[in-house]
Amino acid sequence: MKRSSITRPVTIAIVTILLAITVLAQSQAGNAGQEKTLTGVVSDNMCGATHMLRDKTAAECTRLCDKQGQKYALVVGQKVYTLEGHQAELDKLAGARATVKGKVSGDTVTIESVTAAKS
Repeated sequence: MKRSSITRPVTIAIVTILLAITVLAQSQAGNAGQEKTLTGVVSDNMCGATHMLRDKTAAECTRLCDKQGQKYALVVGQKVYTLEGHQAELDKLAGARATVKGKVSGDTVTIESVTAAKS
């Protein structure tokens, strides 16, 4: 059986594409979970910077949203980061400025530490 003259170039192209995909995936994995320190206001991921319960303080609204299944969030300027972990500390800091250290992946921060922000 005679091999097509196209087989070798196609094989090389496939190997090149697979190699490129592997390199891209590894570089993306390296960027996932960048260590950062962020300072902002502790809120929830539904309300963000604008609390919907007008008859409640920011802290009360945040805690109520958390109890109803929303996640704590950190509002930094116009950006809202969903926070993972350290629920007890976040509950104490609801509605207040906080400094969060952790791994940022997209819009989510996996918290390593959280403290009240210094004025």
